[in-house]
Amino acid sequence: MTRAPLSRLLTPVLCAGLLLAGCAQDTGPGAAATPAADGSSSSSAPSPTPSPTPTATPEEPAELIGGGTEVFPGRRMVALYGQPGTPALGALGEQGPEESALRAKELAAQYEPFSEEPVVPAFEIIATTASAEPGEDGDYSRESTVEDLRPYVEAAAEHDVYVVLDLQPGHQDFLSQAQQYEELLRLPNVGLALDPEWRLAPGQVHLAQIGSVDAAEINATTAWLADLTARHGLPQKVVLLHQFAESMIPDRHLVDASRPELALVLHADGHGTPELKMGTWERLQQGLPPGIRMAWKNFYDEDTPTFTPEQTFAIEPRPWFVSYQ
Repeated sequence: MTRAPLSRLLTPVLCAGLLLAGCAQDTGPGAAATPAADGSSSSSAPSPTPSPTPTATPEEPAELIGGGTEVFPGRRMVALYGQPGTPALGALGEQGPEESALRAKELAAQYEPFSEEPVVPAFEIIATTASAEPGEDGDYSRESTVEDLRPYVEAAAEHDVYVVLDLQPGHQDFLSQAQQYEELLRLPNVGLALDPEWRLAPGQVHLAQIGSVDAAEINATTAWLADLTARHGLPQKVVLLHQFAESMIPDRHLVDASRPELALVLHADGHGTPELKMGTWERLQQGLPPGIRMAWKNFYDEDTPTFTPEQTFAIEPRPWFVSYQ
C-alpha cells in the first residue's frame, strides 16, 4: 500500500467528551418503637424486631455495545474515519454528528450478510491532527478539545456507535496526548488509535518523511490506558496501531499485547490498487506479535477501485475492524 494521503494539512476540528454519572441507592428508615397499650412507653413491652438494613445494589458492570466486556471475537466493527467538519480528511467530516451516526450504521449493515459475528458501527475520529505549522506549542499537532466534540460522542452513544480517538502527535508523544482525553477514555465504548506516520522525530516535519514510534512509547501509552480501564471497571478497549511501512514501528516485535483490558489491532493503513493493498496486508502480518488482530482501511477516492463489503470480508484473515476514509 502506498502511504495514506494528508496533502492538505488543515486546521483541526475539535474533539469532545462525555462523562457517565453514577447513581446511589438510598437506604430506608429503621422500624419505629412500639408503644404500650395505653399509649405510654413500656419497658416490659416486647422489643420490636428491627428491620434489616437495606444494602445498596451493586451497579451493573459497564458493557460494550451489544453486551459483554470483551471486544473480540464476539463482534466486528466498521467505522467512518475522519475529522469532523473537514471532508478532505475523511468520510466522518462530510456530515454532522447525527448524520454520521446514521451513515455508520448503514455502512455496518452492509457487512452483516458476510459476517458470522454482529457488526458494530463505529467512528474513528481524528482527535489530534498533523499540522503543516508548528503552532504555539511547536509540536506540529493541533489538539481538539473534549468539549468541542461532545456532540459526536453523544450521537455515537445514542445510536450504539463505538468511538475510537485517533492521535497524530507530531513532536508530542502519544502518552501525553492520550492523557488529554482521559475524560472520553473513561467511557465504556471509547477506544484509542495511534498513528505513527504523524509522530515526528526532532527536526522532522510532516510530509517530508514518514514518522515513526518505538515500542517503548506504545507500551507506555497502552499500559496507562489499561490501568485506567481496570481502575474504572470498564470493558475491554480497542487500540488501533496504524501502519503501512515497517519503518513506522521498527521494533514492533516488542509491542506488548498481553494486557487483558485492551484489544490491540494492527490497522493496515494506505491506499492503491488491490495488488498493492494485498501486498501490504500480507507483509504486515509477518512477525506480528501474538495477540494482535488485523484491521483494514478502504478509501473512497484514492483506492482503485474501493473494495466492496463482500470483497473486504473475503480477505484472509478477515479484518476485525474496517474503516472508511
